[in-house]
Order: sequence, then C-alpha cells, then structure tokens
Amino acid sequence: MQSKHNGKYYIGQSNNPLKRLSQHNSGYSISTKTGIPWELVFIKEFPSRSDAMIYEKKLKSYKSHDYLEKIIYSNQ
Repeated sequence: MQSKHNGKYYIGQSNNPLKRLSQHNSGYSISTKTGIPWELVFIKEFPSRSDAMIYEKKLKSYKSHDYLEKIIYSNQ
C-alpha cells in the first residue's frame, strides 16, 4: 500500500487485501493511521502463507524507496 497523504509505503501480507486496506483507511492500525488514505499499489499471490511471509521480509529489507517502486511498476 502507498499513502496518498505522504507517499510512504506499507508492506504487509493478508488473505483479504481489500479488507485489510479498509482497516488501514479506517484507522484500525496505529502504525498506518498517519498515512490515511492508503491505496493498493501492488498485490502478489503466493501458494502458501509462509511463501508470502518470506517475500514480505525480503521487500522490507530493501531500504530504497526507488527500488520498491521499480518492483511495483515493473509488475503491472
């Protein structure tokens, strides 16, 4: 997800991304409350939750905003 307010990215995994987006936009999560409104900019499906968690950890290890955007926009 990307904040329309400040441009920051939030990386997470969920079995229902639209519901999770709604939760973030309603202020459900303290860590993302300051970025409301959020929009989905990248979704990737995995065969298992453990595979999704491994990919999430990999994305979070990248500190470069530019590198994340490269991943997001090359997969559209």
